[in-house]
Amino acid sequence: MEIRGAMVALVTPFRDDRIDRPAVKKLVDHLIGNGIDAIIPCGTTGESATLSHQEHDEMIEITLELVAGRVPVIAGTGSNSTKEAIRLTRHAAQAGAQAALLITPYYNRPTQEGLYRHFRAVSEATDLPLIPYNVPARTGVNLLPPTVARLAELKNIIGIKEATGSLAQATEIINLCPQKFLLLSGEDMLNLPLYAIGAQGTISVTANVAPRLVSGLYDAFAAGKLREANLLNRDLFDLNRILFVETNPIPVKAALAMMEIISPEIRLPLTEPAPESKTQIRNVLKKMGLLN
Repeated sequence: MEIRGAMVALVTPFRDDRIDRPAVKKLVDHLIGNGIDAIIPCGTTGESATLSHQEHDEMIEITLELVAGRVPVIAGTGSNSTKEAIRLTRHAAQAGAQAALLITPYYNRPTQEGLYRHFRAVSEATDLPLIPYNVPARTGVNLLPPTVARLAELKNIIGIKEATGSLAQATEIINLCPQKFLLLSGEDMLNLPLYAIGAQGTISVTANVAPRLVSGLYDAFAAGKLREANLLNRDLFDLNRILFVETNPIPVKAALAMMEIISPEIRLPLTEPAPESKTQIRNVLKKMGLLN
């Protein structure tokens, strides 16, 4: 299965502090039915930091079962422990995932050499295609383009989810890496600019809420319909902004609850959004015609 296009960083629905399987099914069917090209469970948006190891494995297995081969599943398997990242990635491979997304090790702030060796160790432990995820605002460390270029030489590191917010850094990655190496947007507000410099897709938070618009934007750009892509990008602007009014995934889970797709349940230390944030989120959803 080809990995590119409009992909979604899946939320993890909860009910009574357990993974809500019916809600996962409702959301997965909603996404695939509206043109999403791949689904990524157990990333940042999936609250991976507060999933137990058992729940992490369970969510990947549930997603694979419910997707049922309709689109690729890219399992979030990152950790700040290299051994744990290897275990999670091996499980994802055994479960049948098409690829794995691995956040850079957070909190312990490795050097560039440490980052390289971390991803190399995971690469050597599996044949699964791997995509490092670089989001310095979350992790405290930046996977720099020369290090990305070193990783691109490894047999199964196929791309990077880039969320630095820097078009210059993204361009340098494109310049340094082989043409087949995937650059994927990790920041919804920059999807269109990143497509313009060579990104082959997005791993999107907004796609949980507006999959048809996010997929339409990618498809329009890929077809050379630049005016249509620009108009869709404008249509998405307010939603992209409001879904980060508080820490992700607080707003996106609230939005999906307002749309009656999942419950609003979220795990501490994250909390439900403040009343003023809820009002702003609801207003944008109403304006876009996304509420029943």
